[in-house]
Amino acid sequence: MELILWRHAEAEDGFPDEKRKLTAKGHKQAAKMAAWLDARLPKRFVLLVSPALRTQQTANALRNKFVTSAAVGLSANPSSVLEAAGWPHALQTAVIVGHQPTLGMCVARLLTGRDTDFQVRRGSIVWIAHKDQRNVLRAVLSPDLV
Repeated sequence: MELILWRHAEAEDGFPDEKRKLTAKGHKQAAKMAAWLDARLPKRFVLLVSPALRTQQTANALRNKFVTSAAVGLSANPSSVLEAAGWPHALQTAVIVGHQPTLGMCVARLLTGRDTDFQVRRGSIVWIAHKDQRNVLRAVLSPDLV
């Protein structure tokens, strides 16, 4: 299985948290990362997105249908995110568009086996594969590198 954890791009400050919009820079970050992903994703994949506006706007840059899921939303935890993705046994690649610190905690759990912090920068992706009973880091990429 392939799992791509994509943190939403830069968003405005404000309240309520779930209504925060992407900034102009955030829209550019999302577009750059979406173009990179589009060239590398398989034809069939599942795209799960937090209900928060900024994640919806980030996912829209990929121009694919997506499923809005509270399991990857603002109140998510690493277990709910990984379960929603079907990790590690799903047959399709899963792309999750979500939030810090939850995405970072997923990365830490998958790569170290520990529930600890790991920083995923705004607009960045972490791509992890499950092969031969092991988790393999395939890519870590921020929008300023694409």
